[in-house]
Amino acid sequence: MRNDRKVCVLLAGLAAGALAAPAVAQDARELTVPGNPILADGDYYSTDPAPLVADGALWILAGRDEAAPDVNDFIMPEWQLLKTADPASGKWTHYPAIIKPENVFAWAEPARAYAGQIVQGPDKRYYLYAPVLEKGSDAQDRFAIGVAVAESPTGPWRDAHPSGPIISQRVPEPNDIQNIDPTVLIDDDGRVYIYWGTFGKLRGMELARDMVTPRGLQWKVDGLDGFFEAPWIMKRKGAYYMLYAGNKAGPTSDCTPAVYHACIAYGTAPSPTGPWTYRGIVLKPVSSTTSHPGAVEFKGKWYLAYHTADGAGGGHFRRSVAVDPMEWDDSVTPARIRTVVPTRRPVPPPPSSRNIARAAWATASNDPVPVQFWIKALNDGIVRAAPLPPDMWGSWMPENPPRQWIEYRWDRPVTIDGSRIWFWNDQPAGSGVGVAPPKAWHLEYWSPRGWKPVPHARGYGVAAGAWQQVAFKALTTRCLRAVMDASSDGAHNAALAVQEWEVLAPGIRPVDLRGSEAPPPPCD
Repeated sequence: MRNDRKVCVLLAGLAAGALAAPAVAQDARELTVPGNPILADGDYYSTDPAPLVADGALWILAGRDEAAPDVNDFIMPEWQLLKTADPASGKWTHYPAIIKPENVFAWAEPARAYAGQIVQGPDKRYYLYAPVLEKGSDAQDRFAIGVAVAESPTGPWRDAHPSGPIISQRVPEPNDIQNIDPTVLIDDDGRVYIYWGTFGKLRGMELARDMVTPRGLQWKVDGLDGFFEAPWIMKRKGAYYMLYAGNKAGPTSDCTPAVYHACIAYGTAPSPTGPWTYRGIVLKPVSSTTSHPGAVEFKGKWYLAYHTADGAGGGHFRRSVAVDPMEWDDSVTPARIRTVVPTRRPVPPPPSSRNIARAAWATASNDPVPVQFWIKALNDGIVRAAPLPPDMWGSWMPENPPRQWIEYRWDRPVTIDGSRIWFWNDQPAGSGVGVAPPKAWHLEYWSPRGWKPVPHARGYGVAAGAWQQVAFKALTTRCLRAVMDASSDGAHNAALAVQEWEVLAPGIRPVDLRGSEAPPPPCD
């Protein structure tokens, strides 16, 4: 889970749910899937994976996303399980619902099942560390971590600490962070450690062997560059590894160019209490803005579980769990985790289209683009009902200029006769603040004599939230610009934003996707 959008969930009106008996998993269903994501048909979305090895199988605890396509909010009412004897086989058992917070924790509000983890305790029972909302709390942030216990990963689950959460802003000692994303390690000597946190703040604490009682004070975890949230603790060959969602953003970042996106980074330490040293990237940003790791060794191989927006109808709040092998480089000490290359089940090619923008390289007058936006969103072929900032190019800055442009470059000259653009706004036309539709815009193409307005162009509508199409006589060029004049109130200029910009060729053809990250030569 991540960023300030979490605040929205705290404001949602929730009806109090009646307490029920400890939850037992719903009837399981058997699946054979051809690759990632595991649940891909859009019937069930899955998120925040936490793998576990138990009873000779690989299990994955996951939350369940249920947000509507046009809702930017974490709607997560329950946890579910996936189970396989062999990840490469594609055969999985899906347990659609194993626990709802309100059915186990008498002190919890319903329908806030955030990223948790199941571990097997020394008593061979299973313990679920669950971040939920504490009802009746006067804390500034009511997220708290409870513990449920069961004889099997599928339940039935009951509260292992009925007096309330083991961690909150009130217990076992006051803190001022959002207490979510717990991860637990039982060390070789039987000592138990829990880590948790988000918004760049990571805490650690030792637990007693009963798996619930704090043992000593909590401590701050430092040294993990770009830590944002979603810690995952593990141990291999005497070294401690902390995977996490990193948010160190910028045009030269090894993690992510856009602040809403996250990579999976990691650090190592010689002991559970540190000191921690940043080591690099495990997984580059995926199709969802959030990222959440879970890694485990199973039958002699290591696997990384994560989530994406690649399921049917998927999105940033409709995520789907994926699993890929994770490899080690033991030529160095501590061993390095090789960057995981995500795989995806076969998908049909995009339908033929006049749009040739997918094969272009994009740049803009405000390069480097502000980190809340993402230049590659201009030609990713996606228009969202409720986009987030990285789903578009944008130009916001404290003092916006009166004119901005976006540009496509192709590797070779292309023949075009039209274009369509989808503007985004949060302020009306004529505004001098926020993001407003442009006052006017036009297309320019690169000619041997420099940049020239596209002749005889018809259209140039400026309304946001719909396609604005322009037609013109066919011309051949290697570069095209959309030049936009900003909305203004007479004293200040508003920013501009474009969710998608298509360039149309005279005939329908198979979609050509750009295969290289290297930009073509500049046109000027």
